[in-house]
Amino acid sequence: MFDPFPPFVSSEFQVKYATEPWERRGAAALRRAVFCEEQGVFAGDDRDAIDDIATPIVALSSLTVAPDEVVGTVRIHEEAPGLWWGSRLAVAKRYRRVGTLGTALIRLAVRSANARGCTLFLAHVQAGNALLFQRLSWDVIEPVELHGRPHFLMQARLEAYPPFATPETGFRAHRKAAA
Repeated sequence: MFDPFPPFVSSEFQVKYATEPWERRGAAALRRAVFCEEQGVFAGDDRDAIDDIATPIVALSSLTVAPDEVVGTVRIHEEAPGLWWGSRLAVAKRYRRVGTLGTALIRLAVRSANARGCTLFLAHVQAGNALLFQRLSWDVIEPVELHGRPHFLMQARLEAYPPFATPETGFRAHRKAAA
């Protein structure tokens, strides 16, 4: 009778380029929480030179109809003409069981790069997440070690990601129904 209520977890999300300062701050805070505090991959902050040129993408939870908080993020950047990279995919711990956020972030990352002239999209994926990427039409190129952890260099099959030309507004994603 007096059990605490579980924290609110939105069932609808806006997945889009981070266009507002609060979205960028939320993405940075989420990355720190996941990669520094939770996983201990980086000490203090995970920012690097890529952040100066990367486009951050966010998944925003909704509180009724208004965006509430950044609950997922990834960044993309063009390293050379046509060669795009995705990195720093992170989903807030309490939203990982939603089952759609990582997938939606990956899809917008590759589809928006495809609309901007991408001919090759790569990512270094933590070994524990490789199966998700393979299910989303990615191929393993080779195993690599980054930051003392096993990763895979992976490549997206671009034909599975039709160009998406309006990433600033993005699209809605919904929580998967429980099985």
